[in-house]
Parts: sequence; C-alpha cells; structure tokens
Amino acid sequence: MSDDVEVSALAINVTVPDHLRWTDTRRDEEFTLTSITVRMLPDGHLAAKAYGRPTAGGRGGYTSFRVPDSPELHALIDAGAARAADRWSHHHGLP
Repeated sequence: MSDDVEVSALAINVTVPDHLRWTDTRRDEEFTLTSITVRMLPDGHLAAKAYGRPTAGGRGGYTSFRVPDSPELHALIDAGAARAADRWSHHHGLP
C-alpha cells in the first residue's frame, strides 16, 4: 500500500428499512426518507445526511435532511459503515 495516495472522500449509501423510515418537510413539501449517505471524515468520524422522495409522489429535488438522533438509525449507520469496510477490504480490483 502506498502512503502517497490521497483519498479525498469515502462515502456509502445505506437503505433505510421500512420500519425506520421517517418524513420531513422542505419548502412545503413532505419527503419520506429512504436512504442515508454516510461519509467518513479525515479524522475517522462519520457524517450522515438522509435523502428520499416526495411523499405525494414524483421526483422532487435532490435535497438532504438531517438524520434524527435515534439509537436505531445510529446503529444502522454504524452497521452500514462496518459492512462497507468489509466489502472494500475484499475488493477484486478493476476487471
């Protein structure tokens, strides 16, 4: 492994199971949040933003939402990060 290779971002997407999904409103439109984008910061901590679709249907804008302070969602994020780390550690390289 080369220490001179700079990695500027590590990000994964975690699907929120139906029983943990929630709604939030932005610009008078309600969204159902179905995925969380998780980034690993340079210091090793995680940052997360939620994304979803308008509850009434349609595409809506690509708008991020704060992830609620929930033990279940924090556990989902931690599990997603651990699963991604395992998958990355076993990559097979480019075809």
